[in-house]
Amino acid sequence: MTRKASGGVVELVKTVLIALLIAFGIRTIAFEPFNIPSGSMVPTLLVGDYLFVSKYSYGYSTYSLPYGVRLFSGRILAREPERGDVAVFKLPRDPRTDYIKRIVGLPGDRIQVSQGVLHINGEPVKRERIEDYFDSEGRAFQYIETLPNGRRHRIRELGDNGFADNTEVYTVPAGHYFAMGDNRDNSQDSRFLRDVGFIPMENLVGRAEIIFFSTDGTAAVYQFWRWPMATRFSRLFSAIN
Repeated sequence: MTRKASGGVVELVKTVLIALLIAFGIRTIAFEPFNIPSGSMVPTLLVGDYLFVSKYSYGYSTYSLPYGVRLFSGRILAREPERGDVAVFKLPRDPRTDYIKRIVGLPGDRIQVSQGVLHINGEPVKRERIEDYFDSEGRAFQYIETLPNGRRHRIRELGDNGFADNTEVYTVPAGHYFAMGDNRDNSQDSRFLRDVGFIPMENLVGRAEIIFFSTDGTAAVYQFWRWPMATRFSRLFSAIN
């Protein structure tokens, strides 16, 4: 009986260890879950969205590993992000912090915002006014922005003369990217060189792919009876554009 019991414990420990190794491997090389804590990517992503990020999209760097364990430098199996990708990256000035923004500038690009309109290499990016956007922050203008490669996405604007609506010309260095939030007047992004600045390729964690869960925050974890009312069912399993 004792031998059988000890054998059962050993098998249980083996099973748990194997499951942990599989989970660790999936999180490292395939997909990692993230949640959205701020409104900088509204209307694309909302506070309370939970999403999967594909780790293989841009290859692997030390920041692909849990806790940023520095086993190597540079990037393995590197692939360039596409303009318009929604990417998770480590903040250059504080690699312990994850940021999520949209890649709008590639190496060598000249980026500027003038009267609220994004300019890439001297050309204004097309934006089309659509219905106004209403949320807890109030009413805002909403546009569909079309990047030079044809990628289309929604952006939120309070106006065209805000603090970061008229910027200098930024020239993106080699091996770096320029990222902006879709909530243009409420996003700390590459326009703020001291706080964020250009994103080194090594700092890219992965590309945001799909929202697997979303809650409006009105139900605490223990309030299971309120979960159905707090869940944003329309956002479940929606692809991130």
